[in-house]
Amino acid sequence: MKHRIFGYARVSSKDQNASRQIEALKRYPVEEKNIYLEKKSGKDFNRPEYQRLMNRLRDGDILVIKSIDRLGRNYDETLEQWRMITKERNVNVVVLDMPILNSYHDGDLTRKLISDIVLQLLSYVAQQEREFIHQRQTEGIAIAKAKGVQFGPPKKKRGESYFLCLKLWEAGEISARCAADQLGVCHKTFLRWAKEDGVRAAHR
Repeated sequence: MKHRIFGYARVSSKDQNASRQIEALKRYPVEEKNIYLEKKSGKDFNRPEYQRLMNRLRDGDILVIKSIDRLGRNYDETLEQWRMITKERNVNVVVLDMPILNSYHDGDLTRKLISDIVLQLLSYVAQQEREFIHQRQTEGIAIAKAKGVQFGPPKKKRGESYFLCLKLWEAGEISARCAADQLGVCHKTFLRWAKEDGVRAAHR
């Protein structure tokens, strides 16, 4: 039976363009009907189009991707998926941007060994780069917070009627919910403000 050829393309978000990947897969050639396009992060393999593709792959098929990071961006999981596809499913993988990674080598064990080493190295470097970026982001946020930069939604302001409502609540003339309604906030926010200002209701 003639082997079938499938293509997999992935971008991280819906607004990113995958046209270069698609065109490269078509030139291999992969029929457009056999190209699976994913618009989701590559941090794991819990992706609907990828899973649909895996369900179609059979012994002897060819899977074409433009680059190894289109398959996935997690070091350990990418290696495990590669092993599953090539060893368990006996599917050949073609990486257009780096042919040395192609999984079939006509019995050439040296080339196979080299491709396995290069794959592990590339996956490791990609993982290290992501961890470095995450570390820099964490350090940047810590420095910004130390300088007084506020993250998250802006805090609500108390408003002109706050102190009047606070006095009435402190005197027991209105409830916290009533005061909060007057200020247009939830009663938990009002109680937090009151606590910050060291005020307690007289009827408590």
